Amino acid sequence: MKTYFKYIIVLLIASVSSCTDVIDVDVPEAAPRLVIEASLDWEKGTLGNDQTIKLSLSTPYFNSNIDNFVIGASVKVTNDLDATEFVFMDQNDGNYKVNNFIPVIGQSYTLEVIYDGEIYLAQETMTSVVYIAEINQSVEDGFNDEALEVNVLFDDPADIDNFYLFRLQEQGDLLVELFDVSDEFTDGNQIKVFYEKEDDEDIDQEEFEAGDVVSIDFHGISEPYYNYIRLLIEQYGSVGDPFSATPVALRGNCTNTSDSDNYAFGYFRLTEVVKTSYTFQ
Repeated sequence: MKTYFKYIIVLLIASVSSCTDVIDVDVPEAAPRLVIEASLDWEKGTLGNDQTIKLSLSTPYFNSNIDNFVIGASVKVTNDLDATEFVFMDQNDGNYKVNNFIPVIGQSYTLEVIYDGEIYLAQETMTSVVYIAEINQSVEDGFNDEALEVNVLFDDPADIDNFYLFRLQEQGDLLVELFDVSDEFTDGNQIKVFYEKEDDEDIDQEEFEAGDVVSIDFHGISEPYYNYIRLLIEQYGSVGDPFSATPVALRGNCTNTSDSDNYAFGYFRLTEVVKTSYTFQ
């Protein structure tokens, strides 16, 4: 089937190679929107004081200009219980940083961004995560019984609705793999997530082999963020599928209180995270 498809492409290219007319297509361009990347992740075993929020503007799809970062904004996060404010300082490169943030599990916080005379607000709760119980490798637990996979196991706390996010990346890869996990049907049990790669010449991907290193970030996330990231992962995974539903613009939790129509992209999340890595044997 792949060979047949390639022949079809070759014939189509040959049939149109003599055309010299250039057709200009007007691609609709939406007005730039503020993009808020506010992931405050508290790594277990650290104080979590150093945090960064990134602001940028959305750009047209074919725009190669990458200087779209936002400077001059006001950014702060407030503890909703005691009203402690953490003011993020403008680094003049789109990044806003703080070194005195105090994360508290189960505590809600409010993000306020003031940019171009408009106020954006978001609220989120710092969500805990359990430790990873075990990491191992196998060849029989994945989709391909001859390919190596890494298995990450953890014990889900019972009688609590828990939601998790895995961020897995082989060293040297540009892209990461994201896995969303809910304990809806596995409450109180040990849960296993596996990560496997298959040979794919089209995307220059090879199976795992001895010596390969995979970084593993394991987040505890809130239910609203789980719903958001799940849709985002589904839309990304359906790219190129002609039978998939038409993607829609995903709205995060950052609302514009000055002009509701001029909403921001992105999400304000607070997670506890376990970071580790695994080297294949």
